[in-house]
Amino acid sequence: MPDAGPTPPAPLAELNAESEDEAVLGEDEIDTLLAGAPWQRFVLLGDSIAEGISEPVAGYLERPWGDRVADGLRRVHPSLKYKNLGYRFLRAPALDFGPDLAAVVGGGNNIAAERFDPAPVEGALNEIVERLTRAGATVAIMTMFDISKAFQIHEELCRRIVLLHAGVRAVAKRHGSVLIDLETLDACADPGIYTSDLLHANARGHAIAASEAVRRLGERLAQGDDAA
Repeated sequence: MPDAGPTPPAPLAELNAESEDEAVLGEDEIDTLLAGAPWQRFVLLGDSIAEGISEPVAGYLERPWGDRVADGLRRVHPSLKYKNLGYRFLRAPALDFGPDLAAVVGGGNNIAAERFDPAPVEGALNEIVERLTRAGATVAIMTMFDISKAFQIHEELCRRIVLLHAGVRAVAKRHGSVLIDLETLDACADPGIYTSDLLHANARGHAIAASEAVRRLGERLAQGDDAA
């Protein structure tokens, strides 16, 4: 079962582009935002966006956004346990892992289906978030980068993206979850954050997504509630 252990990410020869990217947090900034974070068991649930499908970009670390967040948390708690359940065909109950932090992202496959009904998708996300919250985990739920801001896509797909994200935001509000709202970022309009299949984020996109996740987690920590 995929389980990211304490092995550090393999360094690239040069990370100059990433270090100069204003949309990407540096290690010192991440450490400041996550200082005092109590979380020691982090689980990631979802589809291929959770899995971390990507493509390399020169000057950026080839590391999925979830792994990047776990790297930052591991500097606070070196014994952090992290499990990514977003891999295709993987079936494993997240609650059995006993997470105190969970990130949830999903719905992308649904909007690409022949027919799309947002209500069941929101209902499924709501059930997942509700059960994790009830079990005592801090839950973060994520919208996707809005590719329609960078490329011309079918009007129906644009409509589905809006409906999906409205459901994600409703679930976050209902349960007091951390909302990682990638759809609102200026980076959505940059064609340079997407993979060649126009379905996923590339290495730069993952770096930006991880940075936004850390910002929102840091915001929750600063509030001083529901962070344990």
